[in-house]
Amino acid sequence: QVQLVESGGGLVQAGGSLRLSCSASGRSFSSFAMGWFRQAPGKERAFVAAIGWSGGSTAYADSVKGRFTISRDNAKNTVYLQTSSLKPEDTAVYYCAARGAYEGTTTYTRALQYTYWGQGTQVTVSS
Repeated sequence: QVQLVESGGGLVQAGGSLRLSCSASGRSFSSFAMGWFRQAPGKERAFVAAIGWSGGSTAYADSVKGRFTISRDNAKNTVYLQTSSLKPEDTAVYYCAARGAYEGTTTYTRALQYTYWGQGTQVTVSS
């Protein structure tokens, strides 16, 4: 089992930034591919960013490319999502997800590909 706990969400003005963190406990974090998803009210959960367990491969949704950066610190069992130039349409609950992966460079962009999920952290961007 892997337990994931997100933090760092909050209320921010448009153009601002937040750094979301996801701390993992349980099985070996360093062998898990990680992802961030978000869900706005009335919408389906959507892919935001992903990173392979080696940390060298990343993937982003087109809507956040150039504004968000995913990273990980395997020594701290933590994955981060640095957000910047936030827009009101970025308002959502942000979820961290994890799954085992054989290849360290593989990233996963679909929610169904992930095994473990956190409880989410709310990000609200005001205009």
